[in-house]
Amino acid sequence: MGGEGTTTQGGAVPTPEELERLAAAAESAIAAVADRAGWESLRVEWAGARQGRLRDLQALIRLAPDKRAFGQAFNQLKSRVEAALARRDEELADGERAARLAAAREDVTLPGRRPATGSLHPVTHVARQIEEIFRGLGYSVAEGPEVEDDRTNFALLNFPDDHPARDAQDTLMLADGRLLRTHTSPVQIRTMLARQPPIRVICPGRVFRNDNDLRHSPMFHQVEGLCVAEGITVGDLKGTLLAFVQRLFAADTRIRLRPSFFPFTEPSCEVDISCQLCGGSGCPTCSLTGWMEILGAGMVDPRVLANCGIDPDRYSGFAFGLGLDRVAMNNWGIPNIRSLFESDERLLRQVRG
Repeated sequence: MGGEGTTTQGGAVPTPEELERLAAAAESAIAAVADRAGWESLRVEWAGARQGRLRDLQALIRLAPDKRAFGQAFNQLKSRVEAALARRDEELADGERAARLAAAREDVTLPGRRPATGSLHPVTHVARQIEEIFRGLGYSVAEGPEVEDDRTNFALLNFPDDHPARDAQDTLMLADGRLLRTHTSPVQIRTMLARQPPIRVICPGRVFRNDNDLRHSPMFHQVEGLCVAEGITVGDLKGTLLAFVQRLFAADTRIRLRPSFFPFTEPSCEVDISCQLCGGSGCPTCSLTGWMEILGAGMVDPRVLANCGIDPDRYSGFAFGLGLDRVAMNNWGIPNIRSLFESDERLLRQVRG
């Protein structure tokens, strides 16, 4: 500031008139501040706790010729500077608040935004759909452990000791002699060991095999079904499977049973459905046959019933199983089974549509 005196210790003591001019200049400078950084700079310059012009001027009171007049002028200067700082602080705060509100304001004329929602995994979607179908047919859902022993996974299911499935190249064995179940059939065994007929259950779950390529995964999903009661025949099996596939795929879906072999069923069959793409007329997807293999099935072997304490002379039953992953791949055109387990959100969006 220019003038007769100075505002620093060791210089001339300003007169009351000079203090008045300083107050007016400070008020003008503070009122002109445009942002918070400028306001903070002036606050430190004038009212800093360790250094500041007000602190320096206060130190000059003891040097003033008329301490009373200087003290009164200084107090007025101090009050005006502090009031100006407080007033501009409030004005800046109001402006900042208004800017935040303006930035956060919603334009109610804009179209609404669809909230991001989750989606069922394709395999979960298929599993729930199948469970709903079989509940409608009078079946219940049974579950069991994923770590099994040889007895429930193989022996009670009539697998011979030299069956290839018992080999470590096909089955994931654990160090303690147990294994990761290779199918959900052990759940059927546990159900028959715990209950007497009539039995109608489906057994969905994860299974594990030592296999990995475009169409196979070391971990995949199955659902198996079991029905045991008096007088169960192959006709009951075929009627149940026809009702199932017509609900799962299309009402005009046809099925055919081809002879096959499984250790735990006799007789056994592979079940084909009419191709869903060509309606049975033949296309590259079904190798021009009009049919697509979908599951395996058969009548429960009497020895399996006997192994579980069920009288095979009184009761009979059928069992079937299919891969949930294959159904999901067929439903949504997924070419690689590994895509189901890579946590790719694009796949979930495709399922959600």
